[in-house]
Amino acid sequence: MNSGEEQALAVFDLGKTNAKLLGFGDRTGKLLFDERTAQRTMLADGLRVLEHQPLFHWLTATLARMSERYRLAGLMVSTHGCTFALVSSDELAAPILDYEQPVPPEIDRQFAAEAPPFAETCSPDLPGGLNVARHIYLREKRAPDMFRRTDAILNYPQFWNWLLTGAKVSEISSIGCHSHLWNPREGTFSSLVERRNWRPKFPPFRRAGEIVGEALFGGQSVPVHNGVHDSNAALYYYRSLGYSDMTLISTGTWVIVFNQACPLEALDSGRDMLANVTVDRSPIATARFMGGREYEAIAAGSQEAASRASLQQVIDRGQFALPSFAPGGPFPSRKGALKGPAPSGDEERAALATLYVALMMDVVLDQLRSTNPVVVDGGLARSRALLGILAALRPKQSISHNVAAEGTAMGAAALALEAHGKRQVFQPHIEEAGALELKGLDQYRETWRELCAQP
Repeated sequence: MNSGEEQALAVFDLGKTNAKLLGFGDRTGKLLFDERTAQRTMLADGLRVLEHQPLFHWLTATLARMSERYRLAGLMVSTHGCTFALVSSDELAAPILDYEQPVPPEIDRQFAAEAPPFAETCSPDLPGGLNVARHIYLREKRAPDMFRRTDAILNYPQFWNWLLTGAKVSEISSIGCHSHLWNPREGTFSSLVERRNWRPKFPPFRRAGEIVGEALFGGQSVPVHNGVHDSNAALYYYRSLGYSDMTLISTGTWVIVFNQACPLEALDSGRDMLANVTVDRSPIATARFMGGREYEAIAAGSQEAASRASLQQVIDRGQFALPSFAPGGPFPSRKGALKGPAPSGDEERAALATLYVALMMDVVLDQLRSTNPVVVDGGLARSRALLGILAALRPKQSISHNVAAEGTAMGAAALALEAHGKRQVFQPHIEEAGALELKGLDQYRETWRELCAQP
């Protein structure tokens, strides 16, 4: 290959249910490569765990194919902040827990008695392993000898770094992600980490994007970059483009909303609000709900796109989807339910699901005191209907979206390319959404919120 030709920066982007390998031009930011696969889980010792080996084989084989077409500039990992691995020397000490694995009640009670207060960690009390510390605690209680032998606790992006290079490092955006492991105001590990003597098991910090080692793919020796928490990668992407005052809605299985202008004092621990920590160690007010999962639950398999007519019909007929159809979110004590006439077909179910997600986004934006410009990124940013409803609900704010809808992977790639001295490679294509005209939408929102407030 001619040295002047563009190389591809590979991003391994893992969601809760799917994983993708994307390749971006290292000089243009153009998407050159895109392959995807499903994640799988299994039972081990009565616990739901991740099957990482099939995913590892898929990744290495796909990277080898990618290397036949492009010179690889590097590999960057981006994934969610709810998963960790325990490593002893050069071996995985225990299978990696699926973060939706429940914690036995007795151990959960013990953890609750030791968990730091919200005022310290800005981490709300979340089910399963959504607080990483709760699942670390579970592993320690169930297998104390194994835990004593563990010499490294690795967040999920850093697990993949280790699997590929043997490097054991930490990274702040994952450790600081609603984990109960970090005190964001003080910029230190939490009192729980110190009390349980976990701190020696966390390797030294390296910034997201730094090169931590190399791996061979298809005969090429490829730099491997320190991975990053996915929604923080999306936030970094827009910040790198100069968005200094904005609210970001990063979407996928989860809808994660960041408002740079919201004070931490506004956070409500009972409504899935928290402080994330950016790749540069700054706390940022955040709120979330499992919007992608909830959309699927309400749409019930419908692949239809919601039309203006179907949205108007849902409003006119008084059909409501009421939270919550997944753990967490601003209404954690409510069980999801449909109210009013049943949807009559796939398009109406899609319309009901689209209205629900837009209304939930609207609530979360209010929680975060959002009055600045809003940018929507990720899979749900492809829904013109969703964007139009949100613009209609919030006429005083501009609602824009990333046409590429890959801000997470682009942010991860931008962090890695910085290690090669390359900045502002990506040319953004951001479009403002126009408000969708729907009669009775404001009254529909008011009724929906009243119904949500009922026990």
